[in-house]
Amino acid sequence: MIAVTGATGQLGRLVIEELLKHIPAAEIIAAVRSPEKARDLAATGVQVREADYSRPETLPAAFRGAEKVLLISSSEAGARVPQHQAVIDAAKAAGVQLLAYTSLLHADTTPLGLGGEHRATEKALKDSGVPFTILRNGWYTENYAASIAPAVAHGAFIGAAGDGKIASASRVDYARAAVAVLIGRDVANKTFELAGDDAYTLAEFTAEIARQSNKEINYVNLPAAEFAVALKGAGLPDGLAELLADSDAGAEKGALFDDSRTLSKLIAQPTVSWQDVIKTFIKAA
Repeated sequence: MIAVTGATGQLGRLVIEELLKHIPAAEIIAAVRSPEKARDLAATGVQVREADYSRPETLPAAFRGAEKVLLISSSEAGARVPQHQAVIDAAKAAGVQLLAYTSLLHADTTPLGLGGEHRATEKALKDSGVPFTILRNGWYTENYAASIAPAVAHGAFIGAAGDGKIASASRVDYARAAVAVLIGRDVANKTFELAGDDAYTLAEFTAEIARQSNKEINYVNLPAAEFAVALKGAGLPDGLAELLADSDAGAEKGALFDDSRTLSKLIAQPTVSWQDVIKTFIKAA
């Protein structure tokens, strides 16, 4: 029995989809905050159980009978450490044989503000005594692809990453990596640095958008503070705008780059190219 937390999220749904290719639906637990939002998962035969990171009392029942658990990191920056600790404690109490966690690329050395909560969670995992696997996920290509439509509309793609190389991968790649660990062997107490096979600068990313859309689009590099202001002006919540600006600033320092190709080795296939992700988003626009 394998439990996946955050199973109605963008990554969680892809993990469930990949798991269904390998094991029976009845052996999968979709641990979700709002079971009513997981009716489609229940329709596949997956067990849907309530599991709210902020309500630890929901977690023991969610993990009952689970041999392995995938802890997909919480989206609530600032609250992650106690939320993740609650999951770790419940998984330990349930006697799980493997607890996998979606961390951050080079979490131990990253300059990104996101790194602190991931480092704390990694330490909690190691201190728990539960066999663990740390999946240090790099940036999702979709994070940048989400800006394709406004870039095409306004003729500019804005950012603050300078000439920093970004080795992002698609969500489906990271989902495949999680499944490879959950159904694999000899993965306990290991850490995987996961990133895409090929890297790009945001200027190169912008040039590819221009090529595929047949539009004139320029990359506009801003200081991180100005980029955050621009994102807020576009309607993003303050916290998210600051996070994205900080991430771009970190990318300029190499925080989103890794050339080990550990991800493609783990999933036994090349990662989805960033050019193909752009193509998908342009077709959907």
